[in-house]
Amino acid sequence: MRNSFPKKILLIGGNYFPEPTGIGKYNGEMIDMLAQMGYSCTVVTSYPYYPHWQIQEPYTKHASWYSKEFKITTRNLAHPVEIHRCPQYVPHNPSGSKRMLLDLSFLFFAFCKVAKLLLTNRYNYVITVAPCFQVGFLGMFCRLVKGSKFIYHIQDLQIDAASELKMIKSKKLLSTLFAMEKFILKKADVVSSISKGMIDKIQAKYARNIVYFPNWVDTNSFYPLTKNDGLKEKFNLKETDIVFLYSGAIGEKQGLENLIYAAESFRKISHIKFVICGAGPYKKKLECLTEELQLENIVFLDTQPFEKLNLLLNMADYHLVLQKANAADLVMPSKLTSILSVGGIAIVSATPNSTLYELISGNEIGIVIPPDSKSSLIRAITTSLISNYDHIKNNARRYAEEYLSSERILQSYLQCIK
Repeated sequence: MRNSFPKKILLIGGNYFPEPTGIGKYNGEMIDMLAQMGYSCTVVTSYPYYPHWQIQEPYTKHASWYSKEFKITTRNLAHPVEIHRCPQYVPHNPSGSKRMLLDLSFLFFAFCKVAKLLLTNRYNYVITVAPCFQVGFLGMFCRLVKGSKFIYHIQDLQIDAASELKMIKSKKLLSTLFAMEKFILKKADVVSSISKGMIDKIQAKYARNIVYFPNWVDTNSFYPLTKNDGLKEKFNLKETDIVFLYSGAIGEKQGLENLIYAAESFRKISHIKFVICGAGPYKKKLECLTEELQLENIVFLDTQPFEKLNLLLNMADYHLVLQKANAADLVMPSKLTSILSVGGIAIVSATPNSTLYELISGNEIGIVIPPDSKSSLIRAITTSLISNYDHIKNNARRYAEEYLSSERILQSYLQCIK
């Protein structure tokens, strides 16, 4: 099919394939879809480290310098994705200052790579994905040097989150960072973000049009299984267990300590199990807290490979989507799209009037509880054990099919940025 959209696209972002969750997952899927549509795609990124916060195999031996690879699938044989990976400082225990060093190291090495690419290439469109927010300066550079159209896509409001979570306490530094961000917002040809609440916060910083570009899900890869017999046993659980699953990044903004304390209230009910699946800087802390409280109803699993994710999500009776109150409308939990696609029953912490709260309650696709409240979480878990939530299962799957289709969302986005 002939497409009038400009053919050469450059994506610049610190997270990319094969990272299994979060921004890297969406960046990888977006570029795969663009390549399948016939576009020539180049990516400047780092070596995969998230959510483990250490470089993953088989990239460890190359991570001290640049490397180049091509991603070829059966659908993009004519247009393989060209991937340039840059060295980057990766802290094992990320703090506010260490995250800044991570971002600055990627910005420096990515600039060197982009400058070299521009000597022999002109990209019609340059897409930069925040965080890190500073990659926007590389998009501005491409526009200045080669006249590329600069698209700035915001997955997390990184500076706001650092401020709200007290990861950066210096008011002078925060003021400088916000001024830099505002300059990027002013200079970008297109700015997009993933939720209505985040768009409102961006427009409060700089009044301009913001394109709504939500995260999506492949409803063909994530779907309800009609037969779940033996599924829990694949994850070393009993078929009689009632499983509450948290799957995703394990970081500060999730506030998962409340989950551990909630599990303590159910320690005497042996068939209720709480499964925490994923990786992140706070996983060790949660494991230590579980051991300290001598809880046997919590199971920790490593991040699962893609081919097992649909099984994992279908295995759970209930899903936990938790985040702290001060992270409202600064991030949108990416794990939610897959949960909806399998028709999962999600217990979601969200503040009233936030985008997440209105999405869940307005469409009846989950159970909403207040953030940072152990008692509310315990109450929701208790209620779920005696309630019938079949309507939530049906609504969730239907919502994913109607509104979260990857192809539909990307086609709409392309029309907006043209």
